[in-house]
Amino acid sequence: MIRVISGIYKGKKLKRVQSPLVRPMPDKLKEALFNIIKEEVRGSFFLDGFAGTGSVGIEALSRGAERVVFIDDFYPAIKVIKMNLAKCEAEDRASVICKDFNRAVIELAKEKSEFDLIFLDPPYEFLEERNPLKVIRKRGILGEEGKIILRHYHKTKFEAKYFELSRRVTIGDDTLSFYE
Repeated sequence: MIRVISGIYKGKKLKRVQSPLVRPMPDKLKEALFNIIKEEVRGSFFLDGFAGTGSVGIEALSRGAERVVFIDDFYPAIKVIKMNLAKCEAEDRASVICKDFNRAVIELAKEKSEFDLIFLDPPYEFLEERNPLKVIRKRGILGEEGKIILRHYHKTKFEAKYFELSRRVTIGDDTLSFYE
């Protein structure tokens, strides 16, 4: 079961994407993430990249984010994100983009979008093939005081030469890496 942990949508049960391609974020990891960024969420512009069910972005909305943009290129995930937003009656504070991550970032940059918090949860093999932080840096969508949080497999060796690693938290097989 996926649920909203805290905030105005606390306790809402969210629909899952019925596919092995989407791995929901465990509550314990999501709670750790929001305990770390709690002061920065309220009033923020939040990007949920590789959004899956949308549970991280919806948690951000629940905790006071002003606006959340969800990106995923898997259509069944997009349908679930829209259903979960409707369940929380949060559609007016969200945008859902069904595109490849890089193309979506390019589109957001053309619109002059800038984010305070960017959460990325790409497929694990994606990090070995491409670096999603590179397009974020090149297109300038991270605000000056912004943070990027990357969820990845704890054994993945990932070099983020475009941003400075400020913190790393590992819970089970998952690691959250925070970049500024």
